[in-house]
Formats: sequence, C-alpha cells, structure tokens
Amino acid sequence: MSDCIFCKIAEKEIPATIVYEDDKFIAFKDLDPQAPVHVLLIPKRHIESVDTLSPEDEDVVGHILGKAKIIAKEEGIDNGYRVVSNVGEDGQQSVKHLHFHLLGKRKMTWPPG
Repeated sequence: MSDCIFCKIAEKEIPATIVYEDDKFIAFKDLDPQAPVHVLLIPKRHIESVDTLSPEDEDVVGHILGKAKIIAKEEGIDNGYRVVSNVGEDGQQSVKHLHFHLLGKRKMTWPPG
C-alpha cells in the first residue's frame, strides 16, 4: 500500500533502526519506546491486522512469532518479555499494518491497559 508507513519502512523508503530482517518480515526499534527494549515486528506483505488474517497469512505470523524469542535474546532480554498486537480503534492500533510489539528489560504490569 503506497500510503502505509510500515510498507514504506519494509521497502526501505523510510529509514529505521533494523534489528532483524529476512524475506518475510522486518524488525526495527520503535521511535516512541514504551520499554527499554521496544521492537516492532512487521510482515513485509501488507496485512491490516489480526482481524484480517487469512489462512495464507499463517506462515508469516508463525514465522514472526517463532523469531521473536531469537530477537529478544539478541536484544539482551533475559528475564521475560511481552509480545503484543493491537487491533482496531479500541485496541489502540495506530498503524493499519499488522505489527507485533516486542517489549522487555522492565517489569511488565497487569492488567496492561
């Protein structure tokens, strides 16, 4: 999508501090971190949200979540972390491109929001 900021980051049209990349997704540091480690994990293919996932998207979502633990370790998270995907207006999804927040290096609270 030509107006999607995350698509532009995936296409390298907008710079980002990339911590991991492969053919399916890219992971980069959040510009407004909510934890000492805050990495966004986004599929390179535009998918709007968890609500719009199709069976064809299962491979990329599983791949992203499988790599989250590797990225967490590489980012120095050694005592637990949180992976979050916001969906829709009430879920505070600010960018309409599926993304996961990898948060760590601080104690998480519950309930989250």
